[in-house]
Amino acid sequence: MKKSFTYFMPTKVIFGSGKLDELAKVSLPGKKALLVIGAGGSMRKLGYLKRVENLLKKQNVESVVYDKIQPNPLTEHVDEAAGVARKERCDFILGLGGGSTIDSAKSIAIMAKNDGKYWDYIKGGSGGGKNPKNGALPIVAITTTAGTGTEADPWTVITKPDTNEKIGWGNDDTFPVLSIVDPELMKSVPPKMTAFTGMDTFFHAVEAYIATVSHPVGDPLALEAIGLIAVYLPKAVKDGNDIEARTMVAWANTEAGICESTSSCISHHSLEHAISAYHQDLPHGAGLVMTSVAYFSHLAKKLPARFGDMARAMGEDITGLSEADSAMAFVAALKKLIKNIGLEDLKLSDYGVKPDEAQKIAKNSFENMGGLYDVTPVKLTERDVVEIFKNAYR
Repeated sequence: MKKSFTYFMPTKVIFGSGKLDELAKVSLPGKKALLVIGAGGSMRKLGYLKRVENLLKKQNVESVVYDKIQPNPLTEHVDEAAGVARKERCDFILGLGGGSTIDSAKSIAIMAKNDGKYWDYIKGGSGGGKNPKNGALPIVAITTTAGTGTEADPWTVITKPDTNEKIGWGNDDTFPVLSIVDPELMKSVPPKMTAFTGMDTFFHAVEAYIATVSHPVGDPLALEAIGLIAVYLPKAVKDGNDIEARTMVAWANTEAGICESTSSCISHHSLEHAISAYHQDLPHGAGLVMTSVAYFSHLAKKLPARFGDMARAMGEDITGLSEADSAMAFVAALKKLIKNIGLEDLKLSDYGVKPDEAQKIAKNSFENMGGLYDVTPVKLTERDVVEIFKNAYR
């Protein structure tokens, strides 16, 4: 076990079916919330927005809605929503929906209390790298998908479209103070989106486990999340009303988020962020899936340590196998999982990605998310990333 580490997890997580109703009882961080939802309209259509508004009213909490968040959230909406929060004198931000809305809520919470533009505070790329000295408004997260784990970590990923930069960032102030994870809210997620978001969870756990900053608190959670996704994600994709499967996938998502807080994602996410920075219609989970076999095959061949643990967690029998063969058993299990959730036919070309983009994507990934290369267990160069991209391309 590592003998030197830091553990900080300030978020109160309320987990379980029907737990959304706790919003009417639990202590809240203010009396007027900016409710952040996606532009697609599902939170209204499903009645989730109205439920949240009514539950807040039971505590005499007022609310204002901001509903322009895109699947790949944009800087302009962060800045605009922060202006609404200031104008309406909101004293906390509530993100309702998937990772994009909760990520946005975190970024909005920072900008509601600090001057300038959001990108002034981004560390990486063309970001200004300023310190948000005034902290952030308190953040409440209510997740309706099981994918990003953002309800249990400080990270937020926002895109600056004019420069094709998609960068993750966060600090101690961007941990939610309260998160509600109610698997009942996830029953409405369509099969393909269930698969995309579930695989985002899977890769968060995988990357956190093999990162050079892997953590003794996070390691057992990461392995459990990997195993839960292998067993229960195919079931949730097959039958969205299977509440046991939804619950297990939801818990895997939250514990993978904790792993992101204690450890880190690695450069697999850097590569995907670079691709979707240029192709903003590409779902994050889809991009991760399409690059995963090539990426993890490269790492497993170079440094097979720890891959066998993950293969075993996925139910693979690695008894008697060498470390190298155990590592490739993980890759085989990954391929099997992708097939079992119906994503084996995904192709980058279907999302408009061109083979001649390899060099600019590799360069972008280092320039904007280079910090994740520093915690990747295998040293990668731009040439390596170009090769991984080419091997993944279809």
